[in-house]
Amino acid sequence: MRKLPLSLTINGETHELLAEPHHPLLEVLRTQLGLIGTKENCLEGECGVCTVLLDGMAVNSCLLLAAQCQGRRIVTIEGLGGPETLHPLQETFVEHGAVQCGYCIPGMILAAKAYLDQNPEPTEGEIREALSGNLCRCTGYQKILDAVLAAAGVLAPMR
Repeated sequence: MRKLPLSLTINGETHELLAEPHHPLLEVLRTQLGLIGTKENCLEGECGVCTVLLDGMAVNSCLLLAAQCQGRRIVTIEGLGGPETLHPLQETFVEHGAVQCGYCIPGMILAAKAYLDQNPEPTEGEIREALSGNLCRCTGYQKILDAVLAAAGVLAPMR
């Protein structure tokens, strides 16, 4: 099969690569670029662990072909913050004990970021709805909701 040349902007950097036409963005991120913060699980868009931001919108990278991302901005968890300068969402997830096994957290944080960028003063119910596509097996969700609400309080004055 003929590979497609792609130019993808990921976390502010342009990456020139070749990908099979049928390869999802998730596969390209993990195998070709080594961005393993984006997790693989259901491969059906049901769990949200593969969530990335595409032009600021939360999307399931397992359902999106890499070729569909040409010329668009992609942000993975690696592009949100680092060990030295955590994003407020990352900080509040740690502070509120919203991280247990950590598998769902990259997708959860990116979905929350996309939502808070559109709705900086959400209610708990609105956050529940916004994160309904992201599943967690460990925390029971309340700590995650608390962390997102706390991050909203930190981020709102920054806007």
